[in-house]
Amino acid sequence: MRATLRSTMIAKCEQQIARKGEQVGLSFYAFFKNKNDDPELLMEAATWWIHTHRLDHFEKAHKVKSLLISEQSLSS
Repeated sequence: MRATLRSTMIAKCEQQIARKGEQVGLSFYAFFKNKNDDPELLMEAATWWIHTHRLDHFEKAHKVKSLLISEQSLSS
């Protein structure tokens, strides 16, 4: 996953946790606007979410953030 997408996803998880609490759930669509203006980026997120990690449609933001951070530290 490209670093910019990972950073965007981590920031969105943090934002949602701050706004709605530790139990907030989200889907990979949460990282995009309501229009499909970058299908390659959307597919990259969907592949990471569905194929790589086999996550449910809605997952806890803190779980997604933890996965993203752990992968980030592995790639550094």
